[in-house]
Amino acid sequence: MTGQQQFVEDFGLRQYEYGDGVVLAADMGPGTDASVDVVDGTAIVVVAGDTYDLDLPAGDAQAFIHNGVLTVEVNA
Repeated sequence: MTGQQQFVEDFGLRQYEYGDGVVLAADMGPGTDASVDVVDGTAIVVVAGDTYDLDLPAGDAQAFIHNGVLTVEVNA
């Protein structure tokens, strides 16, 4: 199983497509010890010491975590 498949299974990652880009979102729960960074088309998410690599669609991506919700915005 890939890191992305495991992340979907663990946190219910959803993908929303809009005319000008894509948004990926997952609710990891409040107070979750997590961080995210985007490197070369991959979002690297670390949750409580476990690392997940999420392949992103092509485009300019930004990622953040607020109140336990991971959001990755990719603009085409």
